[in-house]
Amino acid sequence: MGVLRLPEPYDFELSTGRYRAFGTDLANLWVDGSLHRVVGRREMRISAAPGGVRVEPLDAETRPIVRKLLGTEFDLGAFYRWARGDPVLARLTRELAGLRPPLAPDPFESLVTSITAQQVSLHAAFAIRNRLIQRFGRRVGQAYSFPSARRLGRAEPDELVALGFSHRKAEYVVGLAAANVDFAALAELPDDEVKARLVAIRGLGEWTADWFLARHLARPRAWPAGDLAVRKAVAAFYSDAGDVRAFGERFEPFQNLSAHYLLAGLLTGRRLNG
Repeated sequence: MGVLRLPEPYDFELSTGRYRAFGTDLANLWVDGSLHRVVGRREMRISAAPGGVRVEPLDAETRPIVRKLLGTEFDLGAFYRWARGDPVLARLTRELAGLRPPLAPDPFESLVTSITAQQVSLHAAFAIRNRLIQRFGRRVGQAYSFPSARRLGRAEPDELVALGFSHRKAEYVVGLAAANVDFAALAELPDDEVKARLVAIRGLGEWTADWFLARHLARPRAWPAGDLAVRKAVAAFYSDAGDVRAFGERFEPFQNLSAHYLLAGLLTGRRLNG
C-alpha cells in the first residue's frame, strides 16, 4: 500500500461521486468509502489520504491507471483562475473546490459505456452495463474487469440482447469490438479528426464522440452539447444560453471542465440561474 500524491485541491468524496450517483458500477466499485477496480489480474483499492489517495497495490502497473481514473490530466488551477471571470463558475468552483472529474482509463470501455447509455437513463445504462460485465468480464476480489474487445468480438449480438441491449446496440458493441480501432494512434489526433474517425464507425455518433473526448482523452475543449443533462445544466444556470453548442464558446478554452462543474452543480442542487 502506498500514497499517491495528487495536485491540490483534491476532494476524494466529490470527485468519486459519479460512482455512487447512478447505482453500482461493477468495474469501478464503491465499497465502504473505497473505489475498487481490476488492473491486470489484481484488484486495486483506492481510498482517501492526506494530500492524495491511498492505493493498494501502488506500483508501475497501477499508478498510471489511478492517475487517469482520478482525472489528474485536468489543470484545475488554471481553470479556477479563469473561472473567476464567470459569476456562475466562480461560485461553483468555490462550492465544489477539489472536484476532479474522473476519466475512463480504457478507450474501448469508454465507447461501450456510451453505447450502453444512448437514449436511456443512466440508472438503466448502469444496470445493463453491469450485466455485460458479469457475463463477459472476470471477477477479481469484489470488482470485475471490464470485458475486453477480444472477448466481446467473439460474442453473438443475441447474447447482449439477453442482457438488456436493443438489437441495434448489441450489433454496435460487437461491431466495435471487431473493428480493431488503433486507440493509441487516435489519441494523437486533434479533436476534429478524433470525432471524424469515431463517427465513421457504425453506432458511434457525435454525442458518443464528444464524451470520448471529454471523459477518456480529457480534451480541454470537449463540449458535449448534444447531451440532455448538459443542456439542462446550461439552461438552469444561464438564462441567456440560447443555442447550447454555440454557447460553449463562452467557456473557451475550458469547455470540458465547465461542463463537468455545471453537471455537478445541477446534480448537487446548487442555486440556479445565478
